[in-house]
Formats: sequence, C-alpha cells, structure tokens
Amino acid sequence: MESLIALIGFGEAGSTFAQSAGWEAGAAAYDILPARRAAMEAAGVLVGATAECALSDADLVLVLVTADAALAAAKDYAALLKPGALWCDMNSVAPDTKRAAALAVEAAGGRYVDVAVLAPVNPARMNVPLLVSGSAAEEAAQALRAAGFANVRVVGSEVGRASAIKMIRSVMVKGIEALTAEMMLAAEAAGVTDEVLASLDASEKAQGWAARAAYNLERMTTHGARRAAEMEESAKTLISLGVEPVMTSGTVKRQRGMAKSGPKPFVSIEVETPDAARGVSTSLDTNGGGNRANRSTSLDTNGGGIGAIPSTSLGASGVGNGELAK
Repeated sequence: MESLIALIGFGEAGSTFAQSAGWEAGAAAYDILPARRAAMEAAGVLVGATAECALSDADLVLVLVTADAALAAAKDYAALLKPGALWCDMNSVAPDTKRAAALAVEAAGGRYVDVAVLAPVNPARMNVPLLVSGSAAEEAAQALRAAGFANVRVVGSEVGRASAIKMIRSVMVKGIEALTAEMMLAAEAAGVTDEVLASLDASEKAQGWAARAAYNLERMTTHGARRAAEMEESAKTLISLGVEPVMTSGTVKRQRGMAKSGPKPFVSIEVETPDAARGVSTSLDTNGGGNRANRSTSLDTNGGGIGAIPSTSLGASGVGNGELAK
C-alpha cells in the first residue's frame, strides 16, 4: 500500500480532514471500530484492515483517537512506523501523557510531534488552528501545510508545550461551560432565568446570554463525557505545575453529570435557537498568542471586581479526538 498520510482513528476529526482536504487514495486510515469503514470508504481513503496496513508507507501520521487511548496507541503502533515517520499526536491530553508517548515513538525510530487543535474541526475544517511543538515541529508544520492545513503555528521544540497551551486554555473554555450550567440550573430552580440572563446582557452586548447559555448546555449534553476526560487531563497538567485544580475538578464533575443527565436544551423566550452562537471562535486569544482584542467587560453590572474577563469560545471539544477510536 503506497500512502503518504495515515490516520489512526477515523471519527469526526479524521473524516472531516480527509473529506475537506480530498486526500482520497493519498491517505490510509485505520480505526478499531469496524463501523468506521463506511466513513473511510465515503471519504475515498484507503481502508486499513490493520494498523500496520495504514502505517507501513506513511511519512505523516495523524493520530486522532480518544484521550484515554492516546498513550496506548503510541505504545502499540510505534513499532509499525516507517523509519523517520512523523507521528502527529493531535489528541487533547496532558503534556506528561504526550511526553510518555514521545518516548515510545522515538524509541521505535519515529519522530513524535505534539499537536494541539484549538477549535472544533467543524466548521473550521482545514482552517482549524494547530499549535505544533517538538524537535521535529518545523518539519511537521511543513508536512501539515502540504497536506492542506492552513493555520499551523510552531510554538517550540519541546514536546508538551503545545499541549500545555491547550490544556491550560481548556480550564477557561470548559470551565465557562460548567459555570453556565450551574448558573442555569439554579436560575431555573429559582424561577428567575430571564431576569438573570437580562442582568448579564446589561453588561455584555456582544452576544445575548440566552443564546450563549443554550449553546453551552447543548455542548455539554452532547459532548460532556469527552470533555470531562479532557478536563481530567487539564487537572493533571495543573498538578504537574504545582497548581491545585480546584475549579477544574468541579468542571470534570459538572461536564460528566450533564452528559449523563441529558436535560432538554434550554430555550429562552428571547431566543428560538442557539444557531447564532455556533461557530464562535474557541481561542482565548489568537491561536494561543497574545492578542487581547477579544475581551469582554465584567459580568458584574456594578463593576464589582471581576474586571475584564477574557472572551472565550464556548464550543471547544477537544477536537482532535471527537467520537474517535484508538
């Protein structure tokens, strides 16, 4: 099998990238779930019956599995890599997890690359922001651009740097979602939902909080289990930095609880659908850089000490690992 690109895991991210880039027979894919074969065939990529079939001729490997399978995938498949192949780990996991995966890949002769995906793959598709780090980051960035990715930025030569940016950023992004759920549950129970949302609208006009709340709740009921797993990795990241993940631990619990309860999405009398909120940028700033232009004002209408709160995208999903298999 002659292929320059291999995809390990062919869920939402893998299928979106393959279809958007039009790789077709220029890529081979493998997923442990047999049901994903239909998606591979629909995208026109070569279907790997085994991981070895997909990896044996690949120079660029995109690893798009679930967070809990990222390290196992590296350990299980590293020996199958072509010498010098770029193993681009696009999963949302802690820096320490990526460093452990790097040891396995590099011991087998591959080149490990830490890739952080900073926005949902839909609707961004090939324009999704990618942060890249590791000793082979520059080569990987060139290969990713050649494959069709339009928004790639190298952030360092150390494995774990890109993932650190993603994991620490997720503390805010997923935390805002969790706080929204807690606020809405309490407001509904007290029968003051519209008043609470109106008070928030009074201090922040960029987007109505009814639309934002509906969007956040939908994200959690749909993807809460996956997001909880990602936030557990964020908690590990904070612990490794000597920071107790007090709020992050609560976010894990709230995301997982919302996924299990599956309540009906909230719809305010002021907003019929949350569609206007979809596709909001998930970057706390420009691709993890220093742009502070997107800052909202305090949610406290009385200016009570909250100050300028960084504008967040409420729809980050960890993306590289959407409903993906190892």
